[in-house]
Amino acid sequence: MAAAVMLPAGLSGADAETWLHEAPFGLLAQDDAADPRFVYANRTAQWLFGYDREEFTGLPSRLSAAAADRTARAEFLESVRRNGFVRGYRGLRVTREGRPFWTEDVTVWNLEAGQAALIPRWTDA
Repeated sequence: MAAAVMLPAGLSGADAETWLHEAPFGLLAQDDAADPRFVYANRTAQWLFGYDREEFTGLPSRLSAAAADRTARAEFLESVRRNGFVRGYRGLRVTREGRPFWTEDVTVWNLEAGQAALIPRWTDA
């Protein structure tokens, strides 16, 4: 659903996958485990959070927020679970090194077995 909106016209299959991986926005997905783990992060998300693909994949997604912000993050994600998606979200996140930054105008939606987020903008905290 959301991927079709993001893709340039005419892209599909492997070309679409490559474009999304190289896209100028962050794209993340997490599974639906009790303690969700990231299952995908495109290159922009890897750069933004400071993890390479191997480090990002399997990382508990709660670690994308500072300890003090994790309850608010969990409550937000629960609201997405109930409502299907949220647009326009702004959330405080942290890099691998602990540097805080704001994610801006984020869209988060439910997947069949998890959730995904599109991060079009970010600013220093």
